Amino acid sequence: MNENIGSEIGKEYWNQWYEKNTRDSIIYDEWLNDFYEYIKKCEAPIIDLGCGSGNDTKWLIENGKKVIPCDYSTKAIENMKINFPEVDRIECFDMRNGLPFEDNFTDIIIADLSLHYFSKEETNKILNELKRVLRKAGMLILRVNSVKDVNHGAGEGEEIERHFYKIPDGRYKRFFDKEDLDYFFKEWKCIYIKEEQMTRYEKTKELWKCAYKVEK
Repeated sequence: MNENIGSEIGKEYWNQWYEKNTRDSIIYDEWLNDFYEYIKKCEAPIIDLGCGSGNDTKWLIENGKKVIPCDYSTKAIENMKINFPEVDRIECFDMRNGLPFEDNFTDIIIADLSLHYFSKEETNKILNELKRVLRKAGMLILRVNSVKDVNHGAGEGEEIERHFYKIPDGRYKRFFDKEDLDYFFKEWKCIYIKEEQMTRYEKTKELWKCAYKVEK
């Protein structure tokens, strides 16, 4: 598996995806409402990991929170700087190479559909980085692909690892079942887990919505 090629194909794909994006065009669903009681107590800047178009950044700002949007798509970051001039810090990086934050930096990290592109080894490495950046009892709030997500590629392409595929366009994509989540988050405390649908896209998306607290 040539991960560098897959990464470059992915970056090109997302740069094209985010080519046209204005603040007024950003639509968010209300998934973070389920975690509002935790989010409203967070005084540190919240990391929006894989911010994309800025759906969750927009929600957080409108709910009075400080946020640091992050993505590895340069185009997404360009758009974020234009669309959210009030945000003090925006970061562009590949999370496989670590996060540009100090130890115990924040109480909340949000990873909305951004943690399902990696091998098992990479995923574990990234989760260890998230634990490093989170404070004691800090929370990771996330959504990831479900194995039922057939509208968005579940089961398509070459299976590299269990539920991890090289899809036809050359990118890599992971799909999760409950067993996968239990494996990857075995060292975390589960606060919330639910398999559900998202209708923000043209086709319905099947995903897992979860929240885990880091145990240090």
